[in-house]
Amino acid sequence: MPIALEDIQKDFENNPFLSHIGFQIIYFEEGDVKVKLTIEEYLLNTNGTVHGGVYATMLDFILGMVLRSVTKTRCVTTNLTIHYLASMSEGELYAEAKVLQQGYKLAFAEGEIKDMQGNVITKGIGTFKLIRKE
Repeated sequence: MPIALEDIQKDFENNPFLSHIGFQIIYFEEGDVKVKLTIEEYLLNTNGTVHGGVYATMLDFILGMVLRSVTKTRCVTTNLTIHYLASMSEGELYAEAKVLQQGYKLAFAEGEIKDMQGNVITKGIGTFKLIRKE
């Protein structure tokens, strides 16, 4: 049974881990999801820049969200490839993604994280297993 779009958004908004990090959903429609993260000191690594794990989490989050908005079913990440292109230490990050290909059990999505000026900071592609009730 498909999951309603509103319930998918609520699942993400009510996730304690994601809200602890500080992700904010700024737009949520089928196939079009945008997320914002304000950089805080606790997100920085020992170099004083955003930790790579934060970027990875943000990409995993946006990829899963956009995929669930399209498939209306739960999914789990089976592979995530990330390209770190630049670093940041202050400001805001914005993420968006799109579904590249979708089958019955597997789907592929790609996403980007950009700074406030629209410069690409990180890119990623993910493979997801769709959890279908049979």
